[in-house]
Amino acid sequence: MKRVAVKIAYLGRDYNGSQYQPGFKTVVGDVYSDIEAVTKDTDRRWLGLKVASRTDAGVNALDNVVVFNTRFDDVFALLEALNSVSEGIFYKCVAEVDQTFNPRFADLRTYRYSLYSEGIDFNRVVECSKLFVGKHNFMKFCKSDDRNTVLDMEDIEVSQNDRFIILTFCSRCFLWNMIRRIVSAIESVGKGVHSLDDIEDALNGKDINFGIARPDALTLMEVTYNDVKFLCSGNRQYNKRLKEKRLINALENGFFSQL
Repeated sequence: MKRVAVKIAYLGRDYNGSQYQPGFKTVVGDVYSDIEAVTKDTDRRWLGLKVASRTDAGVNALDNVVVFNTRFDDVFALLEALNSVSEGIFYKCVAEVDQTFNPRFADLRTYRYSLYSEGIDFNRVVECSKLFVGKHNFMKFCKSDDRNTVLDMEDIEVSQNDRFIILTFCSRCFLWNMIRRIVSAIESVGKGVHSLDDIEDALNGKDINFGIARPDALTLMEVTYNDVKFLCSGNRQYNKRLKEKRLINALENGFFSQL
């Protein structure tokens, strides 16, 4: 028996979030189904499946991590098999880990949000973003789930292209709805609806409702473990599926650009 950590990617629009919910299509539900189809292991307690980062319905992931037990000797053959049966999950890379490894204890998580830039002052967005960097109580910028709301936001990088302002968030962990609530607050300041003082007041505990940003513009970019080395093989099924998805995306973009 081996315990493996596997990097996965998925489009959030296909799922009602990452956590298992009976009767709903979820990331963990599909991972269970894919593993069972390949390995015939139906004892979910034995699999011991854990996920690094919880993502809400609609939120994408390019690099989440799942950990589970397997009887496969060849971990690259396992990736190939999983990609051959999966419809929505891309199984990217793999690492063997010990039984004590907990994917929740990552060294860094990186999320990216694409904020439509029309009507938003970029410089105000930059200034507002700086207020969230460092150690703060994010109680007013999350949905409570009884966790400690004091966190250290290591960095928020802000950039811009023709249509979007790109906000990249780096921290060891994030709270429920935290990034989407912060983005909504930043957008509000960028549009002149709220002030920088409002942000500071909320970080100091004042009850101000900034709303919550849409989920499909948020992507989990990477979950980093300093002591785990993931290996990626020449995965034929992965590349085949990726090529087809890129073709479909190009055809859709071509269609909508002519409307």
